[in-house]
Amino acid sequence: MKLLSLLAAAAMAATALATAGVASAQTTVTTVHSCAATPAPGYAACTALRRTDAGARSFGPAVSGLTPANLQSAYKLSAGGAGKTVAIVDAQDDPNAEKDLATYRSNFGLPACTTANGCFKKVNQTGGTSYPTGDTGWSEEISLDLDMVSAVCPSCHILLVEATSASYANLGTAVNEAVKLGATAVSNSYGGGESSAETSYDTYYNHPGVAITVSSGDSGYGVEYPAASRYVTAVGGTHLTAGGGTRGWTETAWSGAGSGCSAYEPKPTWQKDTSCSRRTVADVSAVADPATGVAVYDSYGESGWLVFGGTSVASPIVASVYALSGNVSGVPASLAYSHTGSLFDVTSGSNGSCGGTYLCTAKAGYDGPTGLGTPNGTGAF
Repeated sequence: MKLLSLLAAAAMAATALATAGVASAQTTVTTVHSCAATPAPGYAACTALRRTDAGARSFGPAVSGLTPANLQSAYKLSAGGAGKTVAIVDAQDDPNAEKDLATYRSNFGLPACTTANGCFKKVNQTGGTSYPTGDTGWSEEISLDLDMVSAVCPSCHILLVEATSASYANLGTAVNEAVKLGATAVSNSYGGGESSAETSYDTYYNHPGVAITVSSGDSGYGVEYPAASRYVTAVGGTHLTAGGGTRGWTETAWSGAGSGCSAYEPKPTWQKDTSCSRRTVADVSAVADPATGVAVYDSYGESGWLVFGGTSVASPIVASVYALSGNVSGVPASLAYSHTGSLFDVTSGSNGSCGGTYLCTAKAGYDGPTGLGTPNGTGAF
């Protein structure tokens, strides 16, 4: 209760700061991809977008970007997650991961999450402690992912599994290891273009009873893998601002979110949209627009406080909501389709040109860029 009170007390001021910081930046936001935008065949790229116009900030409460209090308010989330583990799968090593996580959590009054107290664990793709080569691009992704789990589920344990490289084989091996080590949910903030070989990787993501979330991509209308896998929850992206209606927040589809009809993946039985005979992306969504981005702390190759967007933000948020719910069973992605009343429907915005259809245009009910909507509590997860 003390934690929630601290967050609630900070929410109003933090919301004003975050939205003031982005309101004037809507037409001037500039970003860089943390990882290579176009990965080689058989490899993925992380989907983190770092704001280059936001600047790094010194330690203190007045940071740019959305805060834990903001995210908990926007998605109507309360305390929970004790005893649950959210795993983060990324490539390469972030040597400063635990140290930077401590800075983020301390800054926002969140309980410590360390190796020493059993909350945080970092392993390689086979569960060992001989870590891959460090990489400043993937470390940005790692910092973003760890901070978003902390923001949404402060009581969750966090497992960071670092793949040797960004190949689908290595990333998939890391997913298997995360499940083996007891993860309730596994977030994957990476992807690449579809190919005829992708279904051969699906076995890595087929873990009934464990929520496997995947970013839908940051290049607008079009499908990426592994978001296209029928075994995952594909997470799209929104533009999130404070104000509007009884909710107090407004969301529209983010123009950069990936969506569409897979060229190769079979349609899951629980997905009923009519204009795609195969798997449709996305299922659900969360904030991803860098213009309404989140605060992140990263000191490996960076100087501290940064602002990030991309569907890399949305995937760990949704994975953490699954952990908060404690209801994960069967094929978790199917839960939202039978609990649409526990989602905020996003009904405006577009991520590209598709003849005005729902595959790239937000509308009432299901659409590609935002899926069925964004979390309204944990009822759909």
